[in-house]
Amino acid sequence: MTKQRKITAKPTSQAKTAKRTPKARAAGKTKLAQLQAMLRHPDGATIEQISKSLDWQSHSVRGAMSGTLKKKQGLTIRNEKADDGRRVYRIA
Repeated sequence: MTKQRKITAKPTSQAKTAKRTPKARAAGKTKLAQLQAMLRHPDGATIEQISKSLDWQSHSVRGAMSGTLKKKQGLTIRNEKADDGRRVYRIA
C-alpha cells in the first residue's frame, strides 16, 4: 500500500516572472532613461559626465549608446569634438 501523491498544477514561467517584476516603472527612473535624457539635452554630454552620473564605466556607457539606443531603439546619436578635445554626444 503506497501513499498517493497530491498533484498540483505548477505555475507557468510567465506567471513566475509576473510576480517578480514590478507592474509599472516610473518614467525616467531607469539608468537608460537617464542616459537618454542626458543625450537629449541641448548641450549634450561627454562620456565622463555620463559615467559619473550613472556610476557606470566608460565602456558600459558606449555599449549602452551603441546597443540599446542606436540598434534597438533606432535613435541617431551624433558626436563632435569640443575645443578641449573631449567628444560631446547628442541625440539628433
